[in-house]
Amino acid sequence: MNALEASFRTTLIGLVAVASVGCVPQEKYNDLDLAYRSQQQQLLRTQGDLETTRANESRLRSQLAQSAGDLETLEALRKGQNVDVDKLLADYESLLKKVGNMNGGPLPAEVNAALIALAAQYPDVLQFDEKRGMIRFAADFTFDPGSVGLKASALSVLSQLATILNSNAANPFEVVVVGHTDNVPIKKSAAQNPTNMHLSAHRAIAVRDALHKDGVQASRFLIAGYGEFRPAVPNGPNGAAQNRRVDVYLMPYFVSMASGTPAADALPSGSGSGSGSGSAKAANPTKVDDEPTK
Repeated sequence: MNALEASFRTTLIGLVAVASVGCVPQEKYNDLDLAYRSQQQQLLRTQGDLETTRANESRLRSQLAQSAGDLETLEALRKGQNVDVDKLLADYESLLKKVGNMNGGPLPAEVNAALIALAAQYPDVLQFDEKRGMIRFAADFTFDPGSVGLKASALSVLSQLATILNSNAANPFEVVVVGHTDNVPIKKSAAQNPTNMHLSAHRAIAVRDALHKDGVQASRFLIAGYGEFRPAVPNGPNGAAQNRRVDVYLMPYFVSMASGTPAADALPSGSGSGSGSGSAKAANPTKVDDEPTK
């Protein structure tokens, strides 16, 4: 049992103990209930992180198996053909290192500091997770209600993010944009977004298009949408604002075994420059409740 599970069970036992006593101060009950819910949300987030790590490991191991097969085939032909097996061996070793370092380290210091500063400047719009190299945009502050249209304030923040992504330090990273929703069915935009899966993917594409417009190369992007199937917190009757989000991950380039060329060879040349200014100020967003923005 890890520390999080132990803490979760301790809080749950506390709630049961309080309930069994009968008459207890309401304030004490509320405190224990709040602690229980907090631990429950933390457990869900940890489970989500573990699921993502396992998926990444499975992908890398699949690439590793494919490269091993290619290596065996080419080594059998090495004596009779002009094949760059040494290069393939280097790619194979690179994959081995990636599998052995699944958790990875933080982003380069320059990129990390820039993203921390951006998140501090717009705390209602985005959050930055240093450990995972992930920027999380709150959908309620990023998109117009019931659409995939980006708000003007969000466009300003994305322009500043593009400037960071176009820096020399951030150029060696792929930009993985992943959309999520809550579990409330689509109503206002059902014609354009029949399901939450469509809405999450279309919002991820909208963020990608905005970053690309500000100079981030199209070849760096990977887009995904999970709909309501990976909630950050439990959904209530009106869903949950925390689940309506778009996450942007900065991931190292992986070796492309299909072409036999390391993805690093195809990295964008030069740092590029976004059209947005790092000093641009987004309009102060107004807090909203948990009503769905669909």
